[in-house]
Parts: sequence; structure tokens; C-alpha cells
Amino acid sequence: QLQLVESGGGLAQPGGSLKLSCTVSGFTLDYTGIGWFRQVPGKEREFVGSITWSGTVTDMLDSVKGRFTISKSKTKDTMFLQIDGLIPEDTAVYYCAASQTYLGRSADMYTWWGQGTQVTVPS
Repeated sequence: QLQLVESGGGLAQPGGSLKLSCTVSGFTLDYTGIGWFRQVPGKEREFVGSITWSGTVTDMLDSVKGRFTISKSKTKDTMFLQIDGLIPEDTAVYYCAASQTYLGRSADMYTWWGQGTQVTVPS
């Protein structure tokens, strides 16, 4: 059983930056890596990017490339989502998710989820 905890969200001005963290604990088994998602009310959860537990970024949503950076800590237990050049459209709850066997764009394929962290960028 893995536990994921996101942090780092908040209110930020357009053009600003935020660094979200996803701390993973409960290592009784291996997992493929972390998928980052975001969700706004009334819409489906949207894939943002993914990174293996060893630190290889495997995929990134085209519309955020150049502004979003995914990385990991030197230890295995914390992954980061750096958001630069914030725009109002980045406003969402951001989630990290993990799976033992999957690391892709489909939210349904992930087993463990964090509680989410709210990012708000006013217009």
C-alpha cells in the first residue's frame, strides 16, 4: 500500500511559479513512477506528465511543455512538478498517482492517489 501526499499548491499571480511536491511512503512494493494530473470542477482529470521512480520523464502534455518541469528528489520518495509562467488556465487541483504496472495517460489505470493540492491563478 502506497501513500501519496501532494503539497506546494496555493494562490499565485500570473507569470509566477509554483513547485508542487508528491511524497510517497509505504514502500512495501515497487511502483513504476508517478503520474501528475489536474482537474477543474466539472471536467475529467487531465494528464499532465509522468516520471519513472528512477527519474526519467516519460511523457508530458504538449500544452504545458516549456512551462512544466517534472523531476525527483535524490531519494525515491519525492517527485516534483515545477510550474513556471503560471496562467489562469493552470487553475486546478493537482494530483499525483502511482501504479505497480502502469505509467501512462489514463487516470483509471492508476491505483494510488494523493488528496490533491489546489493551484489558483487569478485572471
